[in-house]
Amino acid sequence: MTRVNSFGQPIGDAVEGWTTRPLPPHTPMQGRYCRLEKLDADRHGRELYAEYAKAPDWRDWTYLPRGPFETVDAYMTWAREAAALNDPLQFVIIDQATGKALGTAAHMRIDPANGVIEVGGIVYSAALKRTPAATEAIYLFMRRAFDELGYRRHEWKCDALHAGSRSAAERYGYTFEGIFRQAIIYNGRSRDTAWYAVTDKEWPAIRAAFEQWLAPGNFDAQGLQRRTLASFR
Repeated sequence: MTRVNSFGQPIGDAVEGWTTRPLPPHTPMQGRYCRLEKLDADRHGRELYAEYAKAPDWRDWTYLPRGPFETVDAYMTWAREAAALNDPLQFVIIDQATGKALGTAAHMRIDPANGVIEVGGIVYSAALKRTPAATEAIYLFMRRAFDELGYRRHEWKCDALHAGSRSAAERYGYTFEGIFRQAIIYNGRSRDTAWYAVTDKEWPAIRAAFEQWLAPGNFDAQGLQRRTLASFR
């Protein structure tokens, strides 16, 4: 039932005892298939570039405001600049089995006063895509935001034309909330931005689905899933 104030106007739900949430820490996030470490250009940069350079073309960079990087020195310059920032706060996705750095993603648009945080800047190498670690990385970002820090809302945004990113958001359980038209100019072109989010009320069911999907028993001897993530929701 919608709440109303003394004037009979509808108002939002009360948020009792709310306090500003902590900023996300720089500490690692540990999973079964991967761990997330804060980006350190000297430790991670060259290995990341080598993984990205294995791609046959530059298409993975089309919808990003940075890159592609044609040389390792160009990537290292970006990595050093990015590692110095707290928003976006870049993390490296490390494969547990090999110890290799295979991708990056970031906490960004961090709003502790309102408990809102976004995951973005996602760049997965070919070796990371379509693996349990790729999915687990997003789970770890959500788990830190909701379970560790007590945020109320976890966002995913992308170019509305980026079908792959939009499909990923829906697979992970984010709800589509609409299109912000002509929201950004990047790479010399206009971007309509698609908005997705998960709220703290939705998180328990989404967390349970992630954890069931990530369980070792959900994968066969070839590492293929037995059930889809969506089927657990």
